[in-house]
Amino acid sequence: MVKDFKPAKLPHYREPTIILFDGSQLPQIGAGTWKHSDEIAPKAIYTSLQLGYRLLDGACDYGNEKVCGEGLRRAIADGVVKREDVWVASKLWQTFHAMEHVRAAVQKSLEDWGVEYFDLYYIHFPISLAYVPFETRYPPGWYYDGESEVRHSRVPIRETWEALEELVDEGLIRHLGVSNFNSALLMDLLKYARVKPAILQIEIHPYNAQLRAVDYAQSQGLAVTAYSSFGPQSFLELKMSKALHAPSLFMQPVVTQIADAHNKTQAEVLLKWAVQRGLAVVPKADDVRLQELNLRVGETSWMLSEEEMERISGLDMHLRFNDPADEFEGCHIFS
Repeated sequence: MVKDFKPAKLPHYREPTIILFDGSQLPQIGAGTWKHSDEIAPKAIYTSLQLGYRLLDGACDYGNEKVCGEGLRRAIADGVVKREDVWVASKLWQTFHAMEHVRAAVQKSLEDWGVEYFDLYYIHFPISLAYVPFETRYPPGWYYDGESEVRHSRVPIRETWEALEELVDEGLIRHLGVSNFNSALLMDLLKYARVKPAILQIEIHPYNAQLRAVDYAQSQGLAVTAYSSFGPQSFLELKMSKALHAPSLFMQPVVTQIADAHNKTQAEVLLKWAVQRGLAVVPKADDVRLQELNLRVGETSWMLSEEEMERISGLDMHLRFNDPADEFEGCHIFS
C-alpha cells in the first residue's frame, strides 16, 4: 500500500515531445526511477504526474517497479492522469534474454506496475546472462550466485528481439527500444528487426557526449534518450571509483558560467544542453522542487546559444561511468 500523503496543489506544465517514426509522441522529459527508495517512490511518481511528466522510466533491475506502480495507480484513481496519457517504460534484464523467459519477465514487470501494456520496453543491456528464476532472487542482478560469479549464456540478441516482437503483436508492448547498444549492434539489429526499435537509450552527458552514436541513431529514424545527464553525480552514492575521482559537472567553470548567465542552476543547463540536441532525458528527482525545475527545462523562454552548446560539448572526454566491464567479468560491450 502507498503510505498516505495529502496530494498538494502543484503547477502543471506541458512538456515537449519527440515525434517517433510511427507518428507517436514521446514525452521529451521523463521521470527517472533508478534509485528511488521504496519509501520515496510512490509519492515521487504521484507528484511528477501532477506536475505534468508523462514518461515514467523504469526497469526490472531497479527493484522498485511495484512501489512506483503504486504511485501511478493512485494518480490514475485520483484523476490526475488517465492511463493512456502516460508512457510507462520498463527494461528486460539480461538473465531473461532466452525466448522461453522473455514473456514471463515482461508479465512480471507489468504486474508490478499494475498496467496491461508497456508503452516502451527496452533490452537493458546487450549481454545475455544465465537464467535466475524469480523464486531464487528478484531482481536477479549481475551475479549468478548473488555474490561474485558472472555466468554468461549463449543467447543471441536476435532470439531476444524476436520474442519481444511477439509481445508487440499481442499488444503487451507498444514500442521497443534498446539501451546501452553501440552503433555496430544497432546496425546489426536493424538488418533483421521486423519491429523496428523506436528509441536508443544511452549514457550521455558532457563528459560522454556520444556525438556519433546520436547522429547514427537519429539518421536511422530512432529517437535517443540520454540517461545519467549529470555525469558522475548519478554514481557517487554507489562509491564508483570513476565517479569519485571525476570533477563534478556542477563545478565545471563552463557550466557554472553559463548557468550564471541565464540565472539557472547547473542541472538545468546540463539538461537544456541535451534537450536542445533533440534528446529525451529521464532525470530522477525525489523532491518536488527539483522535479519542477527539471520539467521546466522544456520551456522555450530561455535557450542556450550555439556557442554555449559548443562550449559544453567541448567537455567531452569519452568518459563513461556505466561500463559493466569495470565491475563484471567478461562484460566488454563498449570495448
